[in-house]
Amino acid sequence: MKSGLLFQFILVSVIVFCHGNDQFFNDDANLILPGSYNIPWMASVEDFRTLSLLTFPGAHDSMALYGGPEAEHQAWSLKDQLRAGIRFLDLKVFGLGTTLYVMHGVMYQHSTLRDVIDTVQAFLSEFKTEAVLIRVQPESFEKKTVNEMVQSLIGNDQNVWVNTAMPNMGQVRGKIVFLQKSTFTLGIPLIDTDGKHSNEVSDVKNKDKMISKQLNQATEACGGDNAILTDSTGTGFGTFWGMFLTPKRVAEKVNPWLNQYLRQFYPNQPRPCFGIIAMDFPGIDLIQTVINLNYW
Repeated sequence: MKSGLLFQFILVSVIVFCHGNDQFFNDDANLILPGSYNIPWMASVEDFRTLSLLTFPGAHDSMALYGGPEAEHQAWSLKDQLRAGIRFLDLKVFGLGTTLYVMHGVMYQHSTLRDVIDTVQAFLSEFKTEAVLIRVQPESFEKKTVNEMVQSLIGNDQNVWVNTAMPNMGQVRGKIVFLQKSTFTLGIPLIDTDGKHSNEVSDVKNKDKMISKQLNQATEACGGDNAILTDSTGTGFGTFWGMFLTPKRVAEKVNPWLNQYLRQFYPNQPRPCFGIIAMDFPGIDLIQTVINLNYW
């Protein structure tokens, strides 16, 4: 009898523990949303609010689904990331001929930039209250030609924002919003809070402290003429002590901490702005925690 009760206790504990991980960290390719899940969350954001005063859940290396443990940063397809609430995409592209291929290092991610734009625009056609921010990072040697290739790709599409001026929510509903940095010069200027080598992780606790510092910087910079990006991700690849910390293992530890850290600001009136928070393998509850910072 006692052994039976002990087994039940262990079973319940394992289920609860696993469910807790699933809330904030996810490596399951199958997206399952509750029936009440609010996909078009930006519908509740007032038209007059500028994008630089919002907090966005983002996907770091959004299309990095292939290449093994050191290269993979997401589990969901792009379509499912958007349905889960992700509104910032981080894309690395390589220009070859007339095509921009989405890459992660030397790994082709089975998609082109045209494919990505088509998927995003299909989502925005269905959910017209939303906007999706996109950062393009050229991986090719001829980085300046990527600007020309992207401009050629989008043409004069009125549902793509390429202006440098910071828009309000009402101006970009149903649109892709490009972010510019370094050699990519289309869209709103982007500033990131990451320091040199901030993605290298040998100790997760130190990474938590770094993210906290970066989010403080983001709060101070919110509301200006630039988009602000904080990257909560990391890898131990390239370090000695963290050599076994893949992006997935780092996210498994960081994501629950990040969720708890952000929720401490819920009692604040108004809740603070953190700009874009880019994540690896986020679960739907962590995404909702980020989204809910926009409401009070």
